Amino acid sequence: MSRKKLLITGGAGFIGGNFVQYIVDKYSDYDVYNLDLLTYAGDLTKHKQIEDRDNYHFIRADIADRDAIMSIFEQERFDYVVHFAAESHVDRSITDPAIFVLTNVMGTQVLLDASRTIGVAKFVHVSTDEVYGELDFDPTVFFTEETPLQPNSPYSASKASSDLLVRAYYETFGLPMNITRCSNNYGPYHFPEKLIPLTISKVLNEQKVPVYGDGANIRDWLHVWDHCAAIDLVLHEGVSGEVYNVGGHNERTNLEVVKTIIHTLGKSEELIEFVADRLGHDKRYAIDPTKLEKLGWKPTYTFETGIAQTIQWYTENAEWWEQILSGEYRK
Repeated sequence: MSRKKLLITGGAGFIGGNFVQYIVDKYSDYDVYNLDLLTYAGDLTKHKQIEDRDNYHFIRADIADRDAIMSIFEQERFDYVVHFAAESHVDRSITDPAIFVLTNVMGTQVLLDASRTIGVAKFVHVSTDEVYGELDFDPTVFFTEETPLQPNSPYSASKASSDLLVRAYYETFGLPMNITRCSNNYGPYHFPEKLIPLTISKVLNEQKVPVYGDGANIRDWLHVWDHCAAIDLVLHEGVSGEVYNVGGHNERTNLEVVKTIIHTLGKSEELIEFVADRLGHDKRYAIDPTKLEKLGWKPTYTFETGIAQTIQWYTENAEWWEQILSGEYRK
């Protein structure tokens, strides 16, 4: 049996980076290619334990660079593509929407063209629940795969646009694909601008923890390793053309998350500092993952076990996030 070639875009980021390690460890018969531009959120130090593996390869490239991407695809002839690469920070999308359109929309379109040209067996597009917009606080209402797309930030609008392009390439050109839409991820190697790693690093350093508005916004938290297992299942078992929502059944307000971290680390709630709310801050995200569960997936982490593991990881790996905060990782 010939070895399969799997391209993972954005494999130096948080979710993509965890997925690279997951796949390299699980599938020794796959050649895994990590393609990343290494922007500010890209970090290869997380891959030191696998960088010498025979089945791991790194390619530095911009997904929006059509000539480079087409050349790479024609040379390597990938069997599968799992597409994580994206600008993903909502606050940054508010200050500079253009880069989100370039990377998330144009970059995805370039990858789709390249995938169609060489005839990949499956293109998995990793998206977000934010494309659905927001829910109110009714605990009986959830996002499903049939929920209309109503993005509220430049970031989520760019992701919704890329979702529609992926769908169009399936409907028009017959490109085998799946789209996954996940709830908020957390876990090891999370870039420390996001809520959970930011809070952990601030608390460990006895610094004030900023909380938007009154902290009542609700998110459904999904451990990144559960997300990796879900994408693996969709890649190999997902029905082509289908969308699968990935949720953790772990809804918490932002304030609850922050207080959990503070209490776990034995610090005072006086570290909490309420700040002006984010523009267009969605109230609540919550996913119904029934469709994916019928395919054979279930989350293994509750929020309690997952956040404890994550806090422990950040405590034991302070060297990693300290070099991120200092900028040392860019040198």
